[in-house]
Amino acid sequence: MAPGLALMAAFSLPSQAGDRRALPVEKPSGVKGRTLILLDVNTKSPVRIISENFLSLQLDPSIIHDGWLDFLSSRRLVTLARGLAPAFLRFAGKRTDFLQFHNVKNPAKSRGGPGPDYYLKNYEDARSLDKLYNFADCSGLHLIFALNALRRNPNNSWNSSNALSLLKYSASKKYNISWELGNEPNNYRTLIGRSVNGSQLGKDYTQLRSLMQLIRTYSRAHLYGPNIGRPRKNVIAFLEGSQSHQIWCLLGYLCPLSNLLAVFLILLSPLRIHPLVTEPQHLWPGGRSRFMKVAGGTVDAVTWQHYYIDGRVAKVTDFLKTRLLDTLSDQIRKVQKVVNTYTPGKKIWLEGVGTTSSGGMNNLSDSYAAGFLWLNTLGLLASQGIDVVVRHSFLDHGHNHLVDQNFNPLPDYWLSLLYKRLIGPKVLAIHVAGLQRKPRPGRVIRDKLRIYAHCTSYHNHNYVRGSITLYIINLHRSRKKIKLAGTLRDKIVHQYLLQPYGKDGLHSKLVQLNGQPLAMVDDGTLPELKPRPLRAGRTLVIPPLTMSFYVVKNVNALACRYR
Repeated sequence: MAPGLALMAAFSLPSQAGDRRALPVEKPSGVKGRTLILLDVNTKSPVRIISENFLSLQLDPSIIHDGWLDFLSSRRLVTLARGLAPAFLRFAGKRTDFLQFHNVKNPAKSRGGPGPDYYLKNYEDARSLDKLYNFADCSGLHLIFALNALRRNPNNSWNSSNALSLLKYSASKKYNISWELGNEPNNYRTLIGRSVNGSQLGKDYTQLRSLMQLIRTYSRAHLYGPNIGRPRKNVIAFLEGSQSHQIWCLLGYLCPLSNLLAVFLILLSPLRIHPLVTEPQHLWPGGRSRFMKVAGGTVDAVTWQHYYIDGRVAKVTDFLKTRLLDTLSDQIRKVQKVVNTYTPGKKIWLEGVGTTSSGGMNNLSDSYAAGFLWLNTLGLLASQGIDVVVRHSFLDHGHNHLVDQNFNPLPDYWLSLLYKRLIGPKVLAIHVAGLQRKPRPGRVIRDKLRIYAHCTSYHNHNYVRGSITLYIINLHRSRKKIKLAGTLRDKIVHQYLLQPYGKDGLHSKLVQLNGQPLAMVDDGTLPELKPRPLRAGRTLVIPPLTMSFYVVKNVNALACRYR
């Protein structure tokens, strides 16, 4: 990470990449028990520029009720989605690879065939696609549709006939859609007992691109993928090739010796393992599972997913653990390393991110506490140059959603709305110095105060260009004080402090902004997000266990004057 992108230590100064040593400042008399942080921002140029659609949304196909998506016509739901525009709307999930498209009004009644239950669970009909596209279009979102990748021919190549029908229908309606193929292909063996390796999926993506080029409407449409799971060893191998041959090489089987010597070693093996016969082709150096080598140039962005914890065993204290918040950094580096090896400069998306797996946990992953992970995810991804992050899910999928099944916005929705209103695509470097108590011997100071800085959103007409927005996560159980310095000194600041509302504390599903509860005015109107003005030069006081945004007005930052 570039130096100074964010304060990610308890009052430490990241003066060099990876340097988290405490700033050696002596504590003067009269400041016992007090921590003062001095904060400045580099306003000359951005360190990263992310997409205007950086915070985007996902709808899971599991939301299809009784075969239809009629509820997407809800005025209230459109209002909530429009509040987060501009953004992508990705329609994908575990059911992606079991959906088939039929261009008929009522597939369950056409030409006999399987009963209604089969179709309701496994078919996407033209009417539902129309509803989905109209919802995205009315909300100001760009639809990304993931096609079924598990329709396979006997030789395991992709059967594209159903996808072609969907593409032709969408083109006939002139729908502006981007495309994907499949969802978490590394898990296919678990789902159906049959795997599709990276090389084969790469060929399938190339085939899909060829189909798109045959259809005028989609000849220049975007294609994203492969939407792999969390980048563990097997997933990285899916992208860049299996490393199994290295193990065989250590055993003396596949080392780059002469063919005769390799055969001799195999025959002499006391284990009598014959990899030439028993090992699948993708374990060999010449036939390894390399999606990036085959299709890295075909996709417009490389995508993967990340879930922090298992929702079945999560506790509220998990969302306060800095070690958990930092797990994403390692995943980003792994994916970036592979992508930059094969296609330097290729955009990378985190597509399908949630606080917990297994659908989340009620009163936890849909509570105020989950926002710490969500806001830190946004800050971390932007600071490390990930172009887009897709939140799973916008609506009614387990308990990781932004909007519940009754179309009520949850805490992470309000957090996302504030982010969209205040944060622009240009990421700025921060400079921090601080005074702190001397740590107890043997105690590691973890990263409990996190500060990120961006140019203020150009779409927010309440602030002139050149303004800067800070967003701050305080995981300490005590308040912290920040003094703006340098270019930020003596500027008027607008505070947007988001806190839980009600007696449930961190478990609350309601939030307040600067002390006022947030709720929709009516089905067609979101509430006004009113800031609390702070006088110029005032110290920022950050309450414990809170998230907040601060717009520093009229900085006239050179990095933020122009789009």
